[in-house]
Amino acid sequence: MQEFSVTVRGNHHDIERPFFVLATQNPIELEGTYPLPEAQLDRFLFNVILDYLTGEEEVKVVNRYTTRMDIPAVEACTTPEQIMKFQWLVRQVPVAESVNRFAVDLVRATRPEDPLSTDVVRKYIQYGASVRATMFLTLAAKARALMNGRYHVTRDDITALVLPVLRHRVLTNYFAESDNMDVDKVLVKLLEEFESAGLQARAS
Repeated sequence: MQEFSVTVRGNHHDIERPFFVLATQNPIELEGTYPLPEAQLDRFLFNVILDYLTGEEEVKVVNRYTTRMDIPAVEACTTPEQIMKFQWLVRQVPVAESVNRFAVDLVRATRPEDPLSTDVVRKYIQYGASVRATMFLTLAAKARALMNGRYHVTRDDITALVLPVLRHRVLTNYFAESDNMDVDKVLVKLLEEFESAGLQARAS
């Protein structure tokens, strides 16, 4: 994933860029599959949860796949070279020092042993996010800024991406399970406490 290469039966193959991995995870059962180790999960940029379709969307799906199927022609809308230019452009988006520090401090606050950690972290989190989380959080915020027509990153870009970037990088403990606090609830509460502590610090 990170080395842009794959080894199959002892044969090493370099993979051309742009290359990335998409994976699905069934939340119901694990028969025949195994959970990825935390170090490997950390290499995924996002963990996006897909919920059920709306009623209207489900009707469209049923109608589409229970009638005559016309397979549409698939045409590429971009080239690998264009994607790499987009990736280069994202990295050129400037980040103010205060926003960059906000992202760093927020990720550090997920670590129970860090002085920046909040009450909810010390109670419910066993292991916090790594430095890679901060890098991906900032990089994703840059992309979000461009998608919203801006050439600078705001704190809102950071906070909007906390769940998809951090939910697979933070491990909760048995207290969280016993109190019915899943990782998303913990992260939302962390963000509230972190923002509140920051406001109090600025006020003082």
